[in-house]
Amino acid sequence: MDILDLRPRKPTVAAIEAGEDIALANKETLIAGGPFVLPLAHKHKVKILPADSEHSAIFQCIQGLPEGVLRCIILTASGGAFRDLPVDKLKEVKVADALKHPNWNMGKKITVDSATLFNKLLFFWANFARYNILPLTFGLEVIEAHYLYGSYYDDIDIVIHPQSIIHSMIETQDSSVLAQLGWPDMRLPILYMCYIYHVYCT
Repeated sequence: MDILDLRPRKPTVAAIEAGEDIALANKETLIAGGPFVLPLAHKHKVKILPADSEHSAIFQCIQGLPEGVLRCIILTASGGAFRDLPVDKLKEVKVADALKHPNWNMGKKITVDSATLFNKLLFFWANFARYNILPLTFGLEVIEAHYLYGSYYDDIDIVIHPQSIIHSMIETQDSSVLAQLGWPDMRLPILYMCYIYHVYCT
């Protein structure tokens, strides 16, 4: 398959080429096409604004910070439906169990990603054993943060926060930590992004 076939070109690229700013609510656009989408957005002077809760939280925390002040991004994870389940019980779980998220009301794919921590952490132990390479320990939202904020993967941390009140944090060069807090409700980051678009993009 040609690598260009993987480009998320239909809706996102069409909007960028039309000069429309993007309120990005999915991870896949940057995960699959970050090296293509970001230069295209820069070329067309288009802003990509995060509407997902964790990345909206980071976006809010960095507002007004001088360049070079950001030291570390701290993504929070609820742990999903299986966070308190003993490891030996995981082999018995069903899809229906994964869909019982304790805090968030989300679509099926994202809820399963949360239950398995696929959205935050990936452990390729099979590849590690077979090919004797280091396992990858970052997931979808870490990759997204890398592209959105230009942070190195080593500068993106993940913490389990079962209450889902702290949506994400940043650490600055003086060791201060800034956090964005709110109820686990996707309407809040979406409303914030609408406000930001109205203020900065119109």
